[in-house]
Amino acid sequence: MAPHLNGTRSVATEDVSRRWFDDPRLNLAVGFEDTFVPQVRTGERSLDEYELTDHYLNWYDDLGLLARTGANQARWGVPWYRVNPERNVWRFDWLDRVVARFAEIGVQPIVDLVHYGTPLWLDNGFVNHCFPERVAEYAARVAERYAGELTVFTPMNEPLLTAMYCGQYGHWPPHLRGDDGFVRLVGQLAKGICLTQRAVVEAGGAQTAFVHVEASFRFSGDISAFRDQVEFLSHRRFLVEDLVTGRVDDGHALVRYLLDNGMNDADLAWFHQYSVQPDVMGVNYYPQVSTERFVAGEAHDGGPNDLWPRDNAGVTGLADVLLLAWRRYGRPVYLTETSWPGPVNERIAWMDASMAAVDEMRSGGVPVIGYCWWSLFDMLFWTYRTELGEPQEYLAGMGLWDLAPDDVGHFRRIETAAADHFRRHAAQRRGAGSRSA
Repeated sequence: MAPHLNGTRSVATEDVSRRWFDDPRLNLAVGFEDTFVPQVRTGERSLDEYELTDHYLNWYDDLGLLARTGANQARWGVPWYRVNPERNVWRFDWLDRVVARFAEIGVQPIVDLVHYGTPLWLDNGFVNHCFPERVAEYAARVAERYAGELTVFTPMNEPLLTAMYCGQYGHWPPHLRGDDGFVRLVGQLAKGICLTQRAVVEAGGAQTAFVHVEASFRFSGDISAFRDQVEFLSHRRFLVEDLVTGRVDDGHALVRYLLDNGMNDADLAWFHQYSVQPDVMGVNYYPQVSTERFVAGEAHDGGPNDLWPRDNAGVTGLADVLLLAWRRYGRPVYLTETSWPGPVNERIAWMDASMAAVDEMRSGGVPVIGYCWWSLFDMLFWTYRTELGEPQEYLAGMGLWDLAPDDVGHFRRIETAAADHFRRHAAQRRGAGSRSA
């Protein structure tokens, strides 16, 4: 039996306190790269970005840097596999201190509950038959322990990309491949999101709110030469959220695809019965990678790899994906990740251009309620997991602070001009400077 299915807010969160997303000012956030894929096999290394960037060592000071940006919110994730290291074992001591520190600096966290990975004890990870119940149990534990302190949650970051990496292309556990693997992952992840949201409502009360976050996918180039494939991909980019929100019925463009690859009528009926709705729809957009360029005569598998031809769609692409999310789901939208991996002057130029594009959309009546720069400091490219180099060889220069190795193998935080630039944007839009850390 699925837990937490009898709450009074079974479909939407209409009675949630809306102060933060009814604020006419733009919410400004900074993210913390929080990918957690701890499982390994031959030729792989654990991918825990908090460990690799020394956030576990520097969390207190890192949140102090966050306070200095002027942001009023942050996207920050809980490492499920550390909080819940064994079945029925919970370790909240570190998380207790982090939550207290967020309160101290006065920045509201938007809490990522799952960011690509599962605990080591959960056999087969996302396709364990108990995954939806186990992730809901974990979410309820967090929401209950921090009721009134943590109130804004993302049940799962980028579930479609998770299904692609884990279920279609076999890059991450459970290393499934093909359409049937993808559909199996999609069903499990979507059920997990539904049960997670219900569990958090039951444990955290009416004050909880939910930001669903999905990667953005755009297509350009010789579209006519790939009409059927692009049409399929254009529908697929919404597939997880459509299931979660109960939108997949007999008329859905991909219902036949789901049924042909492992789902059944009972699965689809389950989503209609237990669907949930976001309070805010989050969209992650990177101008350099979010648009796939199709070239006539070249094969395109739609897979997540660095060999894709890409178009830099700039602010046109940004406006496109935010409008698509708003029109499809009818919820306020939040640019939950954006940045520009590259030199600091290029990061600043994209920050200015993207902020201006968001301002223009808001002036035109589009309810874009937030902007999140990803991330506070540099992250490591995920290729670290399958290669042999030292961590500093994989740094992605995209933060407000750069990371630089010291003489004992840890990373120092080096403030860049982008941090001060973000502060100016925050002061302009929020009417306040940075906080004391």
